[in-house]
Amino acid sequence: MRNTLSIVLNIIWLVFGGIWLSIGYMAAGIICCILIVTIPFGIASFRIALYALWPFGRTVVDRGRVGAFSTIGNVIWVLVAGIWIAIGHVLTAIPMFVSIVGIPLGIANLKMIPISLMPLGKVIVPSTQYLPTTR
Repeated sequence: MRNTLSIVLNIIWLVFGGIWLSIGYMAAGIICCILIVTIPFGIASFRIALYALWPFGRTVVDRGRVGAFSTIGNVIWVLVAGIWIAIGHVLTAIPMFVSIVGIPLGIANLKMIPISLMPLGKVIVPSTQYLPTTR
């Protein structure tokens, strides 16, 4: 039942914004790969593009402590592409919230903003694989 719900939500997501968000991430990834120095950002962008295309049934997990290079890279990413992609998430979330059916999609869209701003140091895993630890 849960798998069926994920598939239905992913199809609705794809039609009402997922394809455009994924294209935005792909464009950012291509630009980053052309600039050679920013290839790690491009790889992260391609990874997130696939997540933005089909997000339900997967989740984003922190890798743990990230190094100085990841922190500096995330700052550069925010300035170059992250802020624009985050704005794209907000703009696609607004029409989703207008309809009752789209509210879960709008919430999922807003939950993707942190990874759009700071992609380095994150891993995308299946939701069934991720079990949160208590501290």
